[in-house]
Amino acid sequence: MPSPLFADRSAQPPEPGAVDALITQTRRLRGGVDAVRRDAVVNEDDPQIRWQRALFDLAVHQLDDLREHLDQIKEGLPDQRAVDSPAAYAPSPGPDTPRLPGSLLSRVGSAEWDLLTDDVHWSQELFQIFGRPRETGAMSLDELPSLVFAEDQGALQAMVTDCLIDGRPIDGEFRIVRGDGRVRTVHMSGEPVLDESGCTASMWAVLRDVSELRRSERAVRESRDSLRQHQQIAHTERRVAVELQEAVLPPWRGSLRFAHEGPAPLDVAGLYLPAASTGLIGGDWYDALTLPDGDALLTVGDLTGHGVAATSSMAMLLGALRGMAVAGIRPGALMGHLDQLLETAAQPALGSALCCRYDPAARTLVWAQAGHPAPLLFRAGEGRALSRPEGALLGATSGTAYGEAKTPLLPGDLLLLHTDGLARSGDPRDDDGQDRLLALAPRLAAARDAQECVREVVAEFGEGPRADDACVMAVRVGAGS
Repeated sequence: MPSPLFADRSAQPPEPGAVDALITQTRRLRGGVDAVRRDAVVNEDDPQIRWQRALFDLAVHQLDDLREHLDQIKEGLPDQRAVDSPAAYAPSPGPDTPRLPGSLLSRVGSAEWDLLTDDVHWSQELFQIFGRPRETGAMSLDELPSLVFAEDQGALQAMVTDCLIDGRPIDGEFRIVRGDGRVRTVHMSGEPVLDESGCTASMWAVLRDVSELRRSERAVRESRDSLRQHQQIAHTERRVAVELQEAVLPPWRGSLRFAHEGPAPLDVAGLYLPAASTGLIGGDWYDALTLPDGDALLTVGDLTGHGVAATSSMAMLLGALRGMAVAGIRPGALMGHLDQLLETAAQPALGSALCCRYDPAARTLVWAQAGHPAPLLFRAGEGRALSRPEGALLGATSGTAYGEAKTPLLPGDLLLLHTDGLARSGDPRDDDGQDRLLALAPRLAAARDAQECVREVVAEFGEGPRADDACVMAVRVGAGS
């Protein structure tokens, strides 16, 4: 209960209409925030969602506090006679007692300590905040620290001393332990009350229980720190995945010509197409190399998953594939070994793959596949998909048999190898993009080299946002003598 005379401050009540307008705006804003909070998708595994949810909760708490303070301003503070009456210190209302606007039941209380008479006046709400029965009486300034955390007692003492001796306003927080063992955070603001000679006669303060508000703020800080840590980890993992991917995929750019002893060298170009999301670095690969016997290895594949786990598994699988191909293992048997390798790997995964072995002397392509889109053959301005031999996904079942297919090639033929993520761009025209790729036949026939063929494919599939990463490789058979 404030005394009539305050230090350097006069009481100017606000216009009632202005307060009513503020209350209406606050309630409307609170309703809007609460509606958005309820409609928000809750995913406790997503740090971004947890942080947003914590911010919503904090905003609701702050708007509730603002509205209640405005209600209190509207109702007005009790006069001195009401404060001094026994009714002002009546027992706490029960659970069925209606909450009156502006009462701030047990959340905001006031106190005044008279330095001349040692009288202490606490409001009913302050007893509720401190969990102190009314019959035990109000606490003096000397008794108050007994309920305060030891580490907060120094701050409270400094605030009180500055107010009583130097006439400074009080504004600070401290934690208390109530009689029932509950810990509450209390914000204390007040001023010295001066007598006619300008000396401090008493100290008046408003004490507010801000425990829920501080808990919400703490939740925001913790969720924000968790989000930052999650983002930092994700950034690090993506950098490692990109570096591993760049170290494994072929280093060549543009066309690569295989100089065979036969009359038909190959013009090869490939490209990795990243997903729209920078976090979706996957296990897609493409590769082409000359084998010791003069044949050419052509392969593309895709492992499930994203990030470091997927790229490390891809690196292991591609390394094994290269080694077995150099050792002379044929495509069908090679697929079987990769299936066993993936099945027994420390990080289980599924994968699709396409392995081709081109004999330049015979101009034949022997190939096998494991649940992968077939190569597309473009010849004389027309395209078709090759018939797939038997083969299930890598890592799906034990003892899978992988068949082989043999396809003769002619000078000028173009093979297009790709992973199934190529067509996942949101276009509903076909499921796997095969029809769209085959429709590129005239444009691919007019292309000058394999690199330009890849650019035509990217122009069709790669310019818009991608749902998944992909690889594409174009292989053109050179003209023979």
